[in-house]
Amino acid sequence: MKGLLKKREYRSGRSDRFLRKGAAFSKTLILILVLLFSLFGCGSSSDGETVPDAKKDEPADDGRRYEVPDFAESVFDEEAASYKNGAYIDISHVEEGYVAVSATSDKRLKFQVLTEDTYNYDLSSDGEVSIFPLQSGNGEYKFRVMENVSDNRYAALFEISADVELLDEFQPYIRSSDYSSYTKDSECVALASSFAKESADAVEVIEKVYDYVCDHVKYDKAKAESVKSGYLPDPDETLSTGKGICFDYASLAAAMLRSQGIPTKVIFGYVSPNDLYHAWNMFYTEESGWVTVDFKTNEKDWTRMDLTFSANGSDQKFIGDGGNYAEVYQY
Repeated sequence: MKGLLKKREYRSGRSDRFLRKGAAFSKTLILILVLLFSLFGCGSSSDGETVPDAKKDEPADDGRRYEVPDFAESVFDEEAASYKNGAYIDISHVEEGYVAVSATSDKRLKFQVLTEDTYNYDLSSDGEVSIFPLQSGNGEYKFRVMENVSDNRYAALFEISADVELLDEFQPYIRSSDYSSYTKDSECVALASSFAKESADAVEVIEKVYDYVCDHVKYDKAKAESVKSGYLPDPDETLSTGKGICFDYASLAAAMLRSQGIPTKVIFGYVSPNDLYHAWNMFYTEESGWVTVDFKTNEKDWTRMDLTFSANGSDQKFIGDGGNYAEVYQY
């Protein structure tokens, strides 16, 4: 399915000079000196070799460590799914912000998610499972599997409705979906997990992901010129090849951050002054005041992150203050 986690050796003992003067000191003073000597000697072993600091892997001077939430899975439950005309629609996890679908047909298929907004997706016709986010929040949804009947005309194979009440507004953006597909065992998740273990908070995780992707992924112009409609990225492939288009950048960043519990959107829209159709990210964090290359986190708000432009040294006119970004779709 497309898819988503010493023991210190203390040096004790007293110096001979203190023992020789034992009669001149009270027992209390001796105990204090012994304690002080023990504390200052804790970095070495009894044979003089340095003992590794037990806290060397901790990320911050104050001892803080980012606590990664439990991995948020996206699953398809065939037993819970409704079935008709070769199509399964699983709405058993809508409170977690997604719908799962699988269908087989000898014709092209599409999947519709309808609320106040309408999202149309390409759907595999070989039974492969797809996961789509419920980005419109709480409310009444309709889900349709559509089959091509002629040219660009489609007819409904199966339709089902659900009254959605999310566990929280971030649920669609902390899980794997077709637009950012990963599992617990993905390489990008393992890498992000290693960053999280070295970080004091969410913004430090974001900074490490940002820096890594900027340093290791280059824009693939040949791919940009040949990519076809319906293309979906593979974050692990982007990580492995070290190249991709804007969608690849955004999908990889979302996979890495979501897997560590950081709500992240994949955004599609236009960027002026050239009305470039483009993909970027927005992430959410409660921390504020962190500044890095081309963006600043907003306290308890979504913050834009455009890795494609940042990684490839684009002219700042494409980033600016964000006023030149026009959002069309979010996933």
